[in-house]
Order: sequence, then structure tokens, then C-alpha cells
Amino acid sequence: MHVPEGWKYQPIKYLCESIIDCVNKTAPVVEYETPYKMIRTTNVRYGKVDTHHVRYVKEKTYFNWIRRGAPRKGDVIFTREAPVGESGILDSEDSVFLGQRTMMYRSDPHVSNNLFLLYSLQTRFCQKQIENFSNGGTVAHMRVPDCGEIILRVPPLPEQHKIVQILSTWDKAIEKLECLITAKKKRKKALMQQLLTGKKRFVGFEGEWRKIELGKLLDYKQPTSFLVKSTKYSDEYPTPVLTAGKTFVLGRTNEDFGIYQEDLPVIIFDDFTTASKFVDFSFKAKSSAMKILTAKKGVSIKYIFEAMQILNHPIGGHQRHWISIYSNLIISLPKLEEQQKIAAILSAADKEIENHQKQLSTLKEQKKGLMQQLLTGKKRVKIDESEKMAAVKA
Repeated sequence: MHVPEGWKYQPIKYLCESIIDCVNKTAPVVEYETPYKMIRTTNVRYGKVDTHHVRYVKEKTYFNWIRRGAPRKGDVIFTREAPVGESGILDSEDSVFLGQRTMMYRSDPHVSNNLFLLYSLQTRFCQKQIENFSNGGTVAHMRVPDCGEIILRVPPLPEQHKIVQILSTWDKAIEKLECLITAKKKRKKALMQQLLTGKKRFVGFEGEWRKIELGKLLDYKQPTSFLVKSTKYSDEYPTPVLTAGKTFVLGRTNEDFGIYQEDLPVIIFDDFTTASKFVDFSFKAKSSAMKILTAKKGVSIKYIFEAMQILNHPIGGHQRHWISIYSNLIISLPKLEEQQKIAAILSAADKEIENHQKQLSTLKEQKKGLMQQLLTGKKRVKIDESEKMAAVKA
């Protein structure tokens, strides 16, 4: 394996001041907030450590569980199982400790940059090693000694700092856009609560709203004729295969029969979870538990979809919900013109969010490409003398 001039292959343990494993038993938690927080594997995702959605312990437990070492701001937290190989930078000064199946790397500032370690662990080069180390068991699991043996491609420290500086610029842009998307989603949700209940009305619209059952506004079709036969999907194929769940688009198929394309747009509805999606393009379905809902005459399907999103109805048991329960739920309904006006405003909000999400995807792809170039040395960064001196002094 070749590395650029001045770079070398090194196990991560030689780049760390310390590598600390968790206490390998579950800490007793309390049901109220304390200053002492447990980091679990679920808190480590996408290069970050979530210190907000955590479990809490008493002071005595905390000090018992940090006897091997307390995590501090700047440490890289790593998951050894469930899932294996996630890593994130601890960006908090809270009193946190390592929960089961987590460990941490503390970089040695004389030889490594902590964010350089984080970015390196996320590369395919390191992830492949992690996969190899964790093979052999029923559940993917990495031994603590092996966590120190992950090989990194390591440039001189000034170059590490420069690479981190460049990638951090993309991280900041990504984080800023993610915050904007979150704010836009909250704004739309607040708008829905006002517009879909009649609390806020547009000038020129008057008259009472009707209270009416969903089943009187929507017809439904079974998906049987539109179910995909083969799950050999490809991005090159023309027709999306949909689910009403979070995934939405499961893949794309080349099957040219049984494609749903009439009466668009429609709502697809998961009969078990009651999740729903608005669909305005041709598709095939994966699950027979899906209902395809179409609007009756004089009804805006987009308005009905948005009204369904603010219904607060508990899901009970593993049963089909549309016919027995959901079709009987009541929404507030203005006249068609007002429905269309509300739908248009909410569609505009959706479009704005969608555009920001496309921008976010572009930024993430750009960062991914940069990581491939910078962390392999295919693209070298220029280091001036002041940066070299700063690295030496550090």
C-alpha cells in the first residue's frame, strides 16, 4: 500500500494519549435529571455525540463509572457493538461517562489532531478494518485491544491541521443548513396547526367549516395489482417502489406492469402503523398492508393529507386501522377554494424544505469527495511556514 511522501501508516494507539474502555456493566440509572449523563451507543452518530437524549445517574455512580478515565471535550467516542464502528466528537463539557459497548480515544496533541482521528475513522479504509476486526460472532463486536490496532494514513501534524480546517468548513456549513431545515420544519408545523384548524384564515374566506369523517372524503384501493414481484432494485431503473414508512422509496424497479399512475396525486397509508405519504408520481408498492387513498370530488387531496398529519390518535395493537378506525376520524373542512389556498401555502413550505435538503445532500457529497481526496493524500494541502511553526509550538 502506497502513501504520499511524508505520510505513514500507523495504528491509532500511537496517535493517542490514552484509549479508555467503558465499565463493562450497566450503570444504575435514575428517572430524573442529574448533572451526570451516560453516553450510550445510540448517542454516537454521524460524527457527533448527543448529550441531550441521555440517561442519568447519581453522583456516586458517576464517579464509580469514570474510575478508568472521564471523557472530556474533544475526545473521540467510539462504539464497539450495536452498532460497531460509529464515532463522534464529544463537544460538551457536561459530566458524562461511557455506557456499555462504548470507548474513547484521546488524541496526543503532539502527534495528532483529534478531528483528524475522527475523520479517518469514518473513511472506508478504516471502516473495512473495523468490519474485519468485528467478524466471527453472531453480533458484530470489536475487542478493546483491536480498537487500538486500526491503521490510519497519517500525514505530518501541520498537514493534519490543514485537512481538519478544510473539512470543518464543510461541517459548519452542513450544521448551519441542518439547523435551518429544522427551523423550517417547526415553522411549517406551527403553520399547519393554525391553518388546518381555522385559527388563522386568509382574507376573503368566510363561512363555517364542516366536521367530517375521513372516510367520507377519501376512497381507498388495495395495492394488490401494484405490488412489485422482484426486489432486485437499481437506481438505473425507472419506477420507484414505495412504502408509507420512513424509508419511503425502497428502490427502483424495471417492471413495466402493475404501475400505479391513475388518479394522481394520492396518499399511501400504512394500515398497521398509520404512517402516510403524499405521492404525485407513478409507483409500485411493496406491502399488501398499504392502502392507496384517493380524494372524492370537491376535495383537495393535499389538504386532507396535511390534516391527517395533525391527527392525534393512539395506535393500538397489531391490527389494520383504516377501515375500522382511521376512516372514522374527524377533520375540519373548509370549502374547496380555501382548502386549495391552504394546500398551496403548505406545498410552498414543503418545496422550500425540499430545496434545502437537496442543498444539504450536495454539501454532504462534496465533503465525502473531499475526504476521499484529502485523507488519502491524493490531493495535498499547502502548508505555509507560519502553520508549520504553529504546529511545532502546539
